[in-house]
Amino acid sequence: MFSLCITEDEDELPGLIKGLPVIVIVNDRSREADLLALGVEDLLEKPLKTRSIILDHIEKAIMRYEASKIIHETQYDPLSGLYNLHYFYTYGQRMDQFYPEVQMDAIVFNVNRFHMINERFGRYYGDRVLVKIAETLKQIFNDQGCIIARAESDSFMVCCPHRDDHKAILQKLDEALKKERVMMRMGVYACADKDLPIETRFDRARQAAMAIRNDYQRRIGTYDKRMSKQELFNQRLIDDFETALAQEQFKVFYQPKFNIRSDIPVLTSAEALLRWKHPSLGLIPPNVFIPLFEENGLISRLDLYVWQRAARQLRKWREELKIAVPVSVNVSRIDMFDPQLIDDLQDIINDNKLQAGDMLLEITESAYGEDPKLLIDRVNALRKLGFMIEMDDFGTGYSTLNMLSSLPIDALKIDMRFVKEAFAGRKKDTRMIEIIIDIARYLRLLTIAEGVEDVQQLNTLKELGCDIVQGYYFSKPVDENSFAGFLDEKLKMLG
Repeated sequence: MFSLCITEDEDELPGLIKGLPVIVIVNDRSREADLLALGVEDLLEKPLKTRSIILDHIEKAIMRYEASKIIHETQYDPLSGLYNLHYFYTYGQRMDQFYPEVQMDAIVFNVNRFHMINERFGRYYGDRVLVKIAETLKQIFNDQGCIIARAESDSFMVCCPHRDDHKAILQKLDEALKKERVMMRMGVYACADKDLPIETRFDRARQAAMAIRNDYQRRIGTYDKRMSKQELFNQRLIDDFETALAQEQFKVFYQPKFNIRSDIPVLTSAEALLRWKHPSLGLIPPNVFIPLFEENGLISRLDLYVWQRAARQLRKWREELKIAVPVSVNVSRIDMFDPQLIDDLQDIINDNKLQAGDMLLEITESAYGEDPKLLIDRVNALRKLGFMIEMDDFGTGYSTLNMLSSLPIDALKIDMRFVKEAFAGRKKDTRMIEIIIDIARYLRLLTIAEGVEDVQQLNTLKELGCDIVQGYYFSKPVDENSFAGFLDEKLKMLG
């Protein structure tokens, strides 16, 4: 069955043409162009002709409407009504062909912490926000020569003639989204190089937006020569990844962690930290390559590499020194959604004749926000096997107290930025640390502070009730041979 509307009342048209093919009965065809522009499929002129001619008009109107609907569904994102990614790129390429002399900008918009909007208010509310963004972008970029797409969940793309009013654009978005309490960021590749594929131009705009993701002072990122150099450097690291794994250029270091609840700090565990000794680029710090490998999916293989070497080292210490302490290893957000995770960890433990409690699993706070139910189920399964879970970087994400009370974790790790800021300047301000320790105590969790550099910080954290600390006050991260010295000291203390 297919619905069709035939009407003589032109006032009804705005409501009818949104959901039905419409044929209008007219006295003459003087307004034909205007009616067709409104979306009317056909006109029948009075006096009406024979039944067969009318049926023919109806059949053709339905066929045109169906064809138009199929084209629309193929070209447009069903939620926002904007172009989908495929047609956006197709029309962008056509604009290059027809207007080669026009300088064009590639612009990407993202919603800050959009996954938390869905988490707090539900997917229906999140969809309403996305529709509101799409409507606002259409109003802002209503000039001829602009095309807009919804690329993925909360990502929107605009291809438009060059403009410099980027701050004004964000202000208009802020005003439109004031009630929704949404903040957006913007990546711009201005006067994009048309010799590049259109996909690459928007990759650059996306890179500019990603560069300011955690910078709350900036909301507009611009692709420039510096980013171009960074892009080449990043690609070099990606290209060298396989060789680095095969040649074991990635080195695992260990930073000792001390329990400070007793009079004398006692070695209680260590954190496995990664360094890349590149043969030509030298020592590459983890804050350079780890975010890069998180973005392109290589982080899972790198994490597996670290787990295997940490477990192998634990076994070696136990066999040669007759002592070992648990080692914390990082488990990335991507790892947590890998169905092979539990089997991989279990195999590593079994292969090295360890207990699950010998490896402490650090999971960042932000990971819990994406799919809490799936992640909680996965963590519960790990804890049943005996693994201990530490929430890393606590205080830098968006955990609610209600959410935190339901998370299956054993320890909260206070991010080093809180320690650094608490003791910056002459007057220390440890209120945030006190709050975190109070939360942990209420939930019966251990607290671990990283980045402890002097005796004042150590004593203050001890007074506040912190359980475990790590940092340069005790030791920088060291290789496995140097860490054996800490194990020797612990063995002597045990008599």
